[in-house]
Amino acid sequence: MRLTVEELNGLSRERFASLLGRIFEHSPWVAEQAWEERPFRSPQHLHETMVRKVRSASPEAILALFRAHPDLAARISMTADSVKEQRSAGLDRLSPEEYGRFEELNKAYTQKFGFPFIMAVSGKTKEEIAQAMDARIANEPSAEWRRALEEISRIAEIRLASLFDSHLPTERKDEMSC
Repeated sequence: MRLTVEELNGLSRERFASLLGRIFEHSPWVAEQAWEERPFRSPQHLHETMVRKVRSASPEAILALFRAHPDLAARISMTADSVKEQRSAGLDRLSPEEYGRFEELNKAYTQKFGFPFIMAVSGKTKEEIAQAMDARIANEPSAEWRRALEEISRIAEIRLASLFDSHLPTERKDEMSC
């Protein structure tokens, strides 16, 4: 489904949340809160608004958003977006050894940080993802919290771009950093 910003601005709160509630994994509250700031000038403006809503949420709400993400390469029920994103990275075609390695990395990461490893995997290989997991386990909790927010922002940017006729502009990307 392709949308225009004008169409999105004209939607009821319920329809807006229904369409955009999946942008932030199992967290329709982000779309519901963003709706209040209509009209949006562009897809980028919508993205910035949604990211701002997440960043201004309570630590408990952000942690719940983190925990709504599935483990990478897990063999569990996932949202259609997560399935598509993980499939594009080859995480649905792991050997038993690779699967075991991802399972170990997921467990170690979650034990240390209290939430699953989050990464925008579109355009990445399973090897790059495993290397990133291995490296990020060494991060301090505060650094990994910030990194998870950055990755969630990127995932949302990719998901929003798929709803519009063009990709979100990236020239303002630095403004989204922590």
